[in-house]
Amino acid sequence: MPIRAQLSFAAANASPVGADRIRLLEAVAREGSISAAARAVGITYKAAWDAVDAMNNLFGRPLVDGRAGGRKGGGAVLTPEGARVVTVFHHLEGEMARVLTAMQPEPDGSGLSAATLMWGLFMRTSARNALGGTVTAITDGAVNAEVTLALSDQVALTAVITRDSVRELGLFPGREATALIKSSFVILAPADEARRTSARNRIEGIVAHREDGAVNSEVTLDIGDGKTLVAIVTLAAAKDLGFAAGDPACALIDASHVILATN
Repeated sequence: MPIRAQLSFAAANASPVGADRIRLLEAVAREGSISAAARAVGITYKAAWDAVDAMNNLFGRPLVDGRAGGRKGGGAVLTPEGARVVTVFHHLEGEMARVLTAMQPEPDGSGLSAATLMWGLFMRTSARNALGGTVTAITDGAVNAEVTLALSDQVALTAVITRDSVRELGLFPGREATALIKSSFVILAPADEARRTSARNRIEGIVAHREDGAVNSEVTLDIGDGKTLVAIVTLAAAKDLGFAAGDPACALIDASHVILATN
């Protein structure tokens, strides 16, 4: 038996806001207009405007900044408050699911549990690097999209994922997301020798720690704002490059090696 927790925001004399309306907000952010967002989620233009008005009334401030434009629609973007509502909604959904997982033992003889049913949402990853950030830009291509994630005020990371993944993850500028990068995908170079490279991501930092093994070395790079990036390189390479704590270094990461996740 599938087990699912549903969340909605509600107030007296106001229509509740559930996952369907959150999807509409995500579509507005992604598509850039009310009419295109309505088509994306499969509702009429009027129904989309009514839903936006209802959400604005519920939260007491605009979640969408837009203008009416008839059936062809006008431009529209999420306000900072709208982006926060989407983020908070997904965070609360995740917390509800965690509580449900803890409360649901496996039914005798069923072979199923809430944790099993929701493994896709809460699966763990072997990626050594998990960096939280905020989407700042999405550039569409014919098949793939380039997504830029701000890890801090100084550091940005670019990922290339499919356009379908952008829609499924509900990505839009202002949405929080997590970048997952295997440590073996991080190439290290001395900071002054990595000025020109084909790697889309070039992140400078300071070596915080190096741990040598029999074959490989794990090098931790401090990239600022309390964030670190871990790379696994061969022991021979670490010795040749002379990486030691306090040395400046540069991490090179192919955009196609960055996996994005949302909750």
